[in-house]
Amino acid sequence: MAFDCVLGAWHDHQGELRNFLLSQVKEPAQADDLLQDVFFKAMREGQGFCDLQNPRAWLFRVSRNALTDSHRLRKHWVPVTDHLPDDRALERAPVDELDACINATLPELAESDRDILRACDLGPMSQEAYAQSRDLSLPATKARIRRARERLREALAQRCEVVLDDSGSVCCHAGSGGRGC
Repeated sequence: MAFDCVLGAWHDHQGELRNFLLSQVKEPAQADDLLQDVFFKAMREGQGFCDLQNPRAWLFRVSRNALTDSHRLRKHWVPVTDHLPDDRALERAPVDELDACINATLPELAESDRDILRACDLGPMSQEAYAQSRDLSLPATKARIRRARERLREALAQRCEVVLDDSGSVCCHAGSGGRGC
């Protein structure tokens, strides 16, 4: 249902509204999109628009609100090159740099310790699967892996000069360049 009062006010003020929007956004296509939104809002207002004392003021207020909304919702896109440097490799945590030290220390451990650590901690095997494959109980497997981890921790602390912080996390070691020590 077209409302003659909306169409009349639109005809009277459309050019002025477009100029106002163009002065704010500088892109004719965006100004036309906003202008169209204002027209649709006026049409949805229907008979309520016809009862307005000052339709021009209403149209400008809706135009300002549409501008504000478009500025608020506008996303600023920054072009990104296809090949970005990977800064994550430069800032690895000290615990992430222990892999070389672990590989060097594992051969010094007993065969049983190496086996359970490689299977459960470094490999994909769960402790339950390890227990079943070695015909052990799950509590015995958990105790063995705990003891193997303790022996590995002691060997790493000695061989790689691993230093733990107050919470027990690795803060630095000989392979981390002394960071945070």
